[in-house]
Amino acid sequence: MKRVIRMKNVPKIKTVVVDLDRTLLHTDKTLSPYTLEVLKACKEKGLRLLIATARPQRTAEQFYERIGAHGMVVSNGARVICGNKQTEYGICRESAERLLRYLNRYPDLRITLETGDIAYSNKPIADYETILSDNLVGIAKAEGVLKILVQLDRKDTLAVVEKGLTDDLYYTVAHGYLMQIMNKSATKWNGIKAMLEICSCSPKETAYFGDDHDDLEPIKLCGMGIAVANGIDEVKTAADCIAESNDEDGVARFIEQVLLRKL
Repeated sequence: MKRVIRMKNVPKIKTVVVDLDRTLLHTDKTLSPYTLEVLKACKEKGLRLLIATARPQRTAEQFYERIGAHGMVVSNGARVICGNKQTEYGICRESAERLLRYLNRYPDLRITLETGDIAYSNKPIADYETILSDNLVGIAKAEGVLKILVQLDRKDTLAVVEKGLTDDLYYTVAHGYLMQIMNKSATKWNGIKAMLEICSCSPKETAYFGDDHDDLEPIKLCGMGIAVANGIDEVKTAADCIAESNDEDGVARFIEQVLLRKL
């Protein structure tokens, strides 16, 4: 296994981009004092900090503020916030309405709409604060949608939902149980590229930390791609190296042991 201590030929890094859940955050969704200290040292050394997460803006903001990030990609790239600039790549209203009408044929599916500011669901979702509604189609038409989530409660859920996707939509699976449906332009990598352009930073001078399917593209395309040890096998295979797990403060330890020593 590739480990931090075996890193050689470390490129010059000016920007660090981190995923949150299962990467920077502990499993209990906390940030350790050690991690906060290392991230503070990053800023003092002139390293730019950016966030790229599947979380919506409303739940990512607390971490954005605590670590003093310069920008963030939220909802898997459906919204990009950097400085005073904000860009959205939401699902076309027609596509959202068409998909939701199709999904209504399967009343046992648990569906959530992310409008960016509010989450609506047709059924209660554990550990996810939503407003219950039996008219998701109407909400999509009135408010617009950044992301549609479907819980993978049945073995055939993926196949069922795939049949209802229009050509402008794609999906990823997070944590093995959550289908995330988005506009094809809404990807973490597209969001990261937009932030880097605003910050006048090259992808080659960027280090990315991640753990799941959504992280594969930035892991491969940034100057340095680092997987945490608890990440999925595909990400660890694609990464330049593997840091310790999220619960071992792997991101912070890698930054301290490798990136800060090069500054």
